[in-house]
Amino acid sequence: MVCEKLPVIIQGGMGAGVSGWELARSVSMAGQLGVVSGTAMDVILARRLQLGDPSGHMRRALRSFPVAGVGQRIIDRYFVEGGKPEGKEFKAKAAPSEKMTRQAEELLVASNFVEVFLAKEGHEGLVGINFLEKIQAPTLASLYGAMLAGARYVLMGAGIPRAIPGVLDRLAQGLGVEMRLDVQGADRGDVFMTSFDPGRLWGGAAPELARPDFLAIVSSSTLATMLARRASGAINGFVVEEPSAGGHNAPPRGRATLTAEGEPVYGDRDRADLEAIRGLGLPFWLAGSYAEPERVGEALRMGAAGVQVGTAFAYCEESGLEAGLKGRVLELSRAGAARVFTDPVASPTGFPFKVVELEGTLSEASVYEQRERICDLGYLRHAYKKADGTLGWRCPGEPVDDYVHKGGDAAETRGRKCVCNGLLANIGLGQVQRSGEHEMALLTSGDDVAHVARFLEPGASTYSAGDVIAYLLQDGNGEACAESGVCAAP
Repeated sequence: MVCEKLPVIIQGGMGAGVSGWELARSVSMAGQLGVVSGTAMDVILARRLQLGDPSGHMRRALRSFPVAGVGQRIIDRYFVEGGKPEGKEFKAKAAPSEKMTRQAEELLVASNFVEVFLAKEGHEGLVGINFLEKIQAPTLASLYGAMLAGARYVLMGAGIPRAIPGVLDRLAQGLGVEMRLDVQGADRGDVFMTSFDPGRLWGGAAPELARPDFLAIVSSSTLATMLARRASGAINGFVVEEPSAGGHNAPPRGRATLTAEGEPVYGDRDRADLEAIRGLGLPFWLAGSYAEPERVGEALRMGAAGVQVGTAFAYCEESGLEAGLKGRVLELSRAGAARVFTDPVASPTGFPFKVVELEGTLSEASVYEQRERICDLGYLRHAYKKADGTLGWRCPGEPVDDYVHKGGDAAETRGRKCVCNGLLANIGLGQVQRSGEHEMALLTSGDDVAHVARFLEPGASTYSAGDVIAYLLQDGNGEACAESGVCAAP
């Protein structure tokens, strides 16, 4: 085994576009692992271009895409000189499905390439990309785009990503890949697949690429052990998330109970067995309220390679969150009034979802109830088996009559929110619907949002990613990790 120094800090892959290339680049250049989010990158790139790409970064990265003609086709299709009028809707894009057009595949590959390319540009630091296992249809093409740009790590949670290590192996060899879809109502013998062939993109043999290390995001030693032993290829490490981590949480184990406020109750069974995870012999990082130097040191003493931190980076200058939202949350945190609600039903995935309580956003019941139910992005749709045996797609966040017409239970739609549109609104890319309605934000953070204002200097209203890293490593934790002998997996 060649010992490679592992990062002490992994910057979390948060939301659609929150962990954007600027944040990941800043963290990577500071010597840690910067991570871009791979969620909805195709629509994010398309909308950035429609806003005029004022910095020119999107077009410059597209012109570096290695397959001739792809980048220019995307520019021609979406770029609007000077940006679209403020009240005009963004151009519609087909929702991801098991069979995609050449145009949809190109946009997925190129958009993930662009984000990683920009995050890596001009330095030799580590850059990774994060995906949700629950979002399956776009995954294969998205992985390939990230690999084309040289992503060093792939991180994936919100599900059981057994197939992904083997997919990375084959994509690195330039080979076609396929992945079995989770399909509601499927019989035991049914097999529904999605596939991607790099050769189709290249119009011939695809080149070999470097295979990124794969870090599975888990919440239990049971899942970590199963993946280490039964995944389709090499697992190179784990991120072990506790329930206080932001975004989607694993559901509590055992019988589901709620607090008086309606939040899931987590207990001792929901704490990962770190001794068992250490016994797997792979590097691991701890996540969930670890953004304190003392907790970084604690993680290192428990045998971890370091920690993953999300919320602290979400509100820094370089994150993709809209500046006004960041400022409002920081003021609430400074006043001791910032809070998240772990909503057991908000996300169409069925996973508990941490929502920041913020006036004028979908966290408010009145705002949620006024919104017309629309499912026009479709990333969190579920695949289901139709009566004729073919594959269909439905989302508990879509219009109730549509969901029921597709065989869904109306009870599953209650309290469901359109996470897709809300997350895009968080980063200033919210849709203007045909009714003239502007999509509202839906902020998600970890419990640490209550104290995120601690990174602000007296009199300051913003802080940087570098400030977060300096704070976390102030007790010499970086040196401690380097001396610990923890190595990357071979």
